[in-house]
Amino acid sequence: MIVLFITGILKRFDGDPDSLFVYCNDALSVETRTPIGSIVQTPSTRSPCQSYIPLMITAVQADITTLKVDAIVNAANETLLGGGGVDGAIHRAAGPGLLAECRRLGGCPTGEARITAGYRLPARYVIHTVGPVWRDGCHGEPELLRNCYWHSLELARQYKLKSIAFPCISTGVYGYPPDQAAGVAISSVREHQNTGYEIAVTFCCFQESDLARYCMLLGGS
Repeated sequence: MIVLFITGILKRFDGDPDSLFVYCNDALSVETRTPIGSIVQTPSTRSPCQSYIPLMITAVQADITTLKVDAIVNAANETLLGGGGVDGAIHRAAGPGLLAECRRLGGCPTGEARITAGYRLPARYVIHTVGPVWRDGCHGEPELLRNCYWHSLELARQYKLKSIAFPCISTGVYGYPPDQAAGVAISSVREHQNTGYEIAVTFCCFQESDLARYCMLLGGS
């Protein structure tokens, strides 16, 4: 791994042209793995961690209800009728229309996903997915969590979306260990890249510790 420390701008690496660029906390990490072609975007100082690959992956610390993306993902419960944490925040920000539409969906099993309009949110759509409750990691939790990301991205593909933001699914009251959950999240998104569907993915972190975790796993320093 070669790390080039820069400030404010992203410069093209003059060495191997088939390199993966990762911008994180004013550090440019260059890891030879995936050809990317030309870089056309300069990250701002508010972009904590960005991975420059055909499917761009970004991690930010923000309120997911404020993100202007095609869809935000809601870490919902099986009723889809709202709850605590990010689920409640999304329902409050979207307004009563979201709850009314969710009632018509009839719930959602763990690991699957459903889509609704975004209503008062900046996002056009909300994709609701139900993460697993952590028991001990030996009851299918990793596969169920992977399915949350996979099915959400498949819905995004069906609706021809170009950008999506995920929260940290299952790491709240459902008790999934954050380090393991972040690993599943990133590996699932990268796996989905192999299907050929290109979409900008944002991992929206509520806490600074989550942001640092995603930055590290995305290859930053």
